[in-house]
Amino acid sequence: MRLYVKRYLLYKFLNSLFFGLSVGTIFIIYEPLKPLVYSVGGILLAFGMLALASQYRKLMNKNALFTVLLIVEVITLIIVLIFLFFQKSLLSALFIYICYQVTFLFGSYVMRVETLVLRYTKLYSLADMLKQTGYLIGLGGAFACYEAFEYCEISDKIEQVYYLHYILVVVQFIVIFCLVMSFSCNKLLRANYMK
Repeated sequence: MRLYVKRYLLYKFLNSLFFGLSVGTIFIIYEPLKPLVYSVGGILLAFGMLALASQYRKLMNKNALFTVLLIVEVITLIIVLIFLFFQKSLLSALFIYICYQVTFLFGSYVMRVETLVLRYTKLYSLADMLKQTGYLIGLGGAFACYEAFEYCEISDKIEQVYYLHYILVVVQFIVIFCLVMSFSCNKLLRANYMK
């Protein structure tokens, strides 16, 4: 499997932009959860990361990276859709929390395998700069959205988060598209005109 580095860097930028846009929504979505849930979730996450780390020998390659990233991005899309369809409830908050914990599980793995896949210090640096830039732009975009909601007299915070999720759905579909285009995982992507 071939990795198209420029496309992958664009994917990293857009992925971080999504999280910059969405970071404030979590505080509203998680409101129904008790602090106990965070403790249990943290313990389970730590055990999951231990189990994943024991499998690095099998997972440190481009094919595994693509599979893991695609799973994480699809789970993230499901999170956004769950909130749009079920809005704020204890059950949706718990489900979204569990899904986010699953995505966090792979954070260390992705960083480790990227050091092998990107290979050059210059690319690590560029990837991290693009991630931070995307995150900052996402945070700024979220701020602008909340200001626009206030201007339009949408002051209920749950309603604001709900409307922001429509933007997040669009961004997440673009993120998934960019991820798929970053890897030559089928004949279409291996065609010369895609290089």
